[in-house]
Amino acid sequence: MSLRIIAGRHRGRRIETPVGLATRPTSDRAREALFSILEHGAPPLRGARFLDLFSGSGAAALEAVSRGAATAHCIDQASAAVAVIQRNLAALDEGERITVQRADACRLGAAPHRFDIAFLDPPYGSGLAAPTLAVLLERGWLAPGARIAVEIAQREALQPPPGLLVEDERRYGAARFVLLHPVAMPTEV
Repeated sequence: MSLRIIAGRHRGRRIETPVGLATRPTSDRAREALFSILEHGAPPLRGARFLDLFSGSGAAALEAVSRGAATAHCIDQASAAVAVIQRNLAALDEGERITVQRADACRLGAAPHRFDIAFLDPPYGSGLAAPTLAVLLERGWLAPGARIAVEIAQREALQPPPGLLVEDERRYGAARFVLLHPVAMPTEV
């Protein structure tokens, strides 16, 4: 199976997806809607540092840099997914702007730097979104004013950890995007 990059300098280019049921790529329609939101939101996608967790094929990171993100970082635990991402980066000559890390998104160490926009696409019904969001906050992965988009199943519950506020939710077919941003936590006196 292959996906296509929807817009930007790689528009129309096809990329490979991992084989099997462990990876469920975001549909073109849903990805187009998500990136339309991210392009017109704050912080802006153009020039942003983009984080793609549960990356699968790396389609979100590739879409982000195609539309003007300065850099992107993909994280996936599956070695097959990491191999596919690396092949996609080579095919589109994006190895300089996009990095790949094989890791468990719920057990990340310290951030290499802070990210302006983060996209999480955990397996539907896995319950991995909330613990991953907590790790991003605790380990310094999010820049001040960052925006986070989480793709979950339409009827799946998401209780964000303290420090994140839901700003919007959008539904596209079987998918639901929950858009969040960090909030300043009150300090104890």
